Amino acid sequence: MQLVSNNATLRKIFAHPLWALVAAFGTYFCMYGFRKPYTAATYTGAAFFDLDYKTTLILAQTLGYVLAKWVGIKFVSEIKPAQRIGAILGLIGFAELMLLLFGLLPQPYNVVCLFFNGLPLGVIFGLVLSFVEGRKQTEFLVAGLCASFIVSDGVSKSVGAMLLGWHITEQWMPFYAGLVFMVPTLLCIAMLACVPAPGDRDVAARSSREPMTSSDRINFFMKYAPGIIGVVLVYLFATLLRSVRADFAAEIWAGLGFEQTPELYSKSELWVSFGVLLIIGMAALIRHHKTAFVFSLFVSFAGLILLLIAVAGLSNGMDPFLGMVIIGLGVYLPYVSIHAIVFERLIALTREKATVGFLMYVADSVGYTGYIVLMFMRYLAPKSDSILHSFLAGSSILGVAGLCLTAFAYFYFKSKLKKGNERKTDPIDAGQSCIV
Repeated sequence: MQLVSNNATLRKIFAHPLWALVAAFGTYFCMYGFRKPYTAATYTGAAFFDLDYKTTLILAQTLGYVLAKWVGIKFVSEIKPAQRIGAILGLIGFAELMLLLFGLLPQPYNVVCLFFNGLPLGVIFGLVLSFVEGRKQTEFLVAGLCASFIVSDGVSKSVGAMLLGWHITEQWMPFYAGLVFMVPTLLCIAMLACVPAPGDRDVAARSSREPMTSSDRINFFMKYAPGIIGVVLVYLFATLLRSVRADFAAEIWAGLGFEQTPELYSKSELWVSFGVLLIIGMAALIRHHKTAFVFSLFVSFAGLILLLIAVAGLSNGMDPFLGMVIIGLGVYLPYVSIHAIVFERLIALTREKATVGFLMYVADSVGYTGYIVLMFMRYLAPKSDSILHSFLAGSSILGVAGLCLTAFAYFYFKSKLKKGNERKTDPIDAGQSCIV
């Protein structure tokens, strides 16, 4: 009897949203320890033949990462629940092995190791996301999951800077950073393995999220193609700005007059993650899917407005630290809104057979492919243009374009769903057939 009681207590603990939040947050947070610490190094003086060595490292890892995103459209949407934990363990283990080879091989030939490091890590997000989508608290859980990569981006760089301060070489620092994150990674994956599948109430509120076939993916995408493309392009712009801000943080902060310190990255990103989590988490309180869907597009729009305000402010005497925090908030609000709300509520609203993992990997594939193109274009940019100058100029252009596309997505889905193309079986919004 005592054993049964204990098991029932454990099941109750594992089913609590906070357990899933900590497990998902922790797993993805730790994944960044195998991906981003190397960006804290400048690799000054190193070169990949005639190319800048650090930019080449970023390109190599991102190439692997983006290839994984395209493969992940099929892999993440089709993988069975019982296979997810084993896949996460194997992929992270392989990524750390590549960091070991990065330390062992001489420059510039170790560049290839970061390609193979990014390849497995590009699939982790979709696997973790699969544990938290399709639940009544999904927005809260995914907002927490997304906060993990905002915070972890800064923390992983802080760990990298700390190891460099301990006189670990730039070549070996990424491997040792992975070792620092290894034990907490295993603990968080163990927690994730205990998260139960969505319950009957979750399925009734959000729809069942079953593995998809190729025809399922094609049918859903084609049915809502213009709106999905509009959202994906907004996500592309947010990805470009987020990635430049993350991968070249050392250069951007230096351009603003800040000396690199381990706590600098963490401090700024903690403020950003707090703001994003607070705003995006509010969507979990909105029961009506149509209202939450409109809210998500409004949040994206508001984030892009903040981005433009911060860029203008930095050109007119705004405090640089505050400006970087507001830029981070402006970039991450649309980025996380799409992750946590837009696709989740679209599926719940239409009751179509689809998963957020599938739609997110379509968006991620386009986003990271765009970043690869941007990195190649950087080689063609005038050498006199600093990274800070290019980043602020790009923020202005993409911010305005993003505002236009967000407005287009709103009016498209308002018209599409108003015509009754969605299935009117939503238990929450029964009888409401249009976005208001």
